[in-house]
Amino acid sequence: MSVSLQVDLSGVDRLAKRLERLRHLDTRTLLDEVGAAVESQTRRRITDEKEGPDGTPWPAWSPGYAETRHAGHSLLVGEGDLGDSVTYAVGLGGDFVEAGTNLIYGAIHQFGGQAGRKRAATIPARPYLGLSEGNESELASLVDDWADRQMESL
Repeated sequence: MSVSLQVDLSGVDRLAKRLERLRHLDTRTLLDEVGAAVESQTRRRITDEKEGPDGTPWPAWSPGYAETRHAGHSLLVGEGDLGDSVTYAVGLGGDFVEAGTNLIYGAIHQFGGQAGRKRAATIPARPYLGLSEGNESELASLVDDWADRQMESL
């Protein structure tokens, strides 16, 4: 999963001049803040929101599987391993950030598919990676705040 921002500056001279002044700054601190925010948003989606980034609620457990769960379990939260595994990394060149999980079953929960012995179980997709409109708004505010801090120090 990666996050990128595309900006069309045509006709916005003031903003273009501001960004030109910021262009030579090291954005690793910004990307670190963005990564931490995306990690937090993803964990919140898993533990609290129980819906995909597009706002669609996750499908419930099948009745048979629900019988095997106990009070501490909820969708995508058994022992908390998936949420705990979500992390981010700033790219080696310092020009992108990725967030996700290294757990082998992370993909089946994100995309759905066949799993288990002889692929006998059908797991519905319960997307947890991605950005909701609220997430995007939060990240835009974070970038604005970072740019304001950088402009003050110039």
